[in-house]
Amino acid sequence: MDDIAIRVENISKSYRIGTAPERYRTLRDSITNAGRHILAARHLAARLSAGRSDLARSPDPSSHSTIWALKDVSFDVRRGQVLGIVGRNGAGKSTLLKILSRVTEPSTGQAEIHGRVGSLLEVGTGFHPELTGRENIYLNGAILGMKRVEIERKFDEIVEFSEVGQFIDTPVKRYSSGMYLRLAFAVAAHLEPEILVVDEVLAVGDAEFQRKCLGKMSDVAQAGRTVLFVSHNMSAILRLTEETLVLEKGRLAYRAATPEAVDYYMAAGFSDAGERLWQASEVPADAAPFQPLALRVRDPKGRVVDTARSTEPLSIEVEYRLDQPITGLRVGIYLLTMRGEYVFTSFDTDDPGKFEQHSTRPAGHYVSRCTLPANWLNEGRYVLSVNASAFHVKRYFWDDHALAFNVDATGAPGKHWPEPRLGPVRPALDWMIETL
Repeated sequence: MDDIAIRVENISKSYRIGTAPERYRTLRDSITNAGRHILAARHLAARLSAGRSDLARSPDPSSHSTIWALKDVSFDVRRGQVLGIVGRNGAGKSTLLKILSRVTEPSTGQAEIHGRVGSLLEVGTGFHPELTGRENIYLNGAILGMKRVEIERKFDEIVEFSEVGQFIDTPVKRYSSGMYLRLAFAVAAHLEPEILVVDEVLAVGDAEFQRKCLGKMSDVAQAGRTVLFVSHNMSAILRLTEETLVLEKGRLAYRAATPEAVDYYMAAGFSDAGERLWQASEVPADAAPFQPLALRVRDPKGRVVDTARSTEPLSIEVEYRLDQPITGLRVGIYLLTMRGEYVFTSFDTDDPGKFEQHSTRPAGHYVSRCTLPANWLNEGRYVLSVNASAFHVKRYFWDDHALAFNVDATGAPGKHWPEPRLGPVRPALDWMIETL
């Protein structure tokens, strides 16, 4: 037991969806509802006296259904272990971390936590908006059970890391999301909790700050503290963690050394048809009015393929429907290797002329299509992610694990040498050989 930092036993978490619970009634609400009940009773009596027998049962206004964000999850984490947690959107990763951080309670099961927990779940979680950055540092330290002298010893280091020293005496409600993140991460990483819980928040910061945060997390891990790290960045998971959990639909599907777990996660759940179709039940309600329909990989003859030839161009198309007009919409793809390294990102309105032409897309049925040139991708298996968003306004839809396809490099440049070529690209460059 002395070696265990966290023990999770059969934890489940359910949520009720449907009609929101009724708020507290005012006197006016009570009088109004009483009047409605009297009118309804008179209407029902009139229909019964008229001999109506086809009275349909009215739906229960309080009807609801239950979804299980987590179901019977069990695992142990050793002291000093750096454990990764991966899974698709909605797999239950954030719910699990919220339970371990005591933000919410499980519906069933229990967790034993041995040590002080520092959490970075969302930007600004645990910050009081009316307090200054300085006051929030002391508040968070006190919540962690630290003495004032301990916080003061780390204060300058926290401020320097966060790079918000100029605004440290400004209420944090006036901070940008980036400033919030910098200070929140600095506090969580520097106040020395025995257990550090980090959700996918680094995507908010710029590239330089992400590298800085990953470097700090590496330092924390090497110092022997326990770390739980959730991320969609497989490179960061591979770099920072020793072992990784894979969650699927609220259940623990796989636990293994990180390279094996990443391979399992990246390979799981793909069809071999070169096409991904989204059912209405798979699309979050807040994606409206954007409705994704399909993602496809096509060869030069227009056939949907799971394996493309590197010596031929291939097309990638996203089919979708808009139920209402959207201003500033951009639909794009991310291409990744099976280890999660990004190869490129591209949106259908990257060209300024197309952005002006399609500044507002009317309701309708659309296909956004791009072509990858021949002799560009190296052999291997690749993953496509889909993003539909309005820049700095709203992300309507994102599927980070939408489709996988293969590239066959038969006949590609350099194949007369039977050696593997490193890297995800294999370009046919125009070389010249001159005799001088």
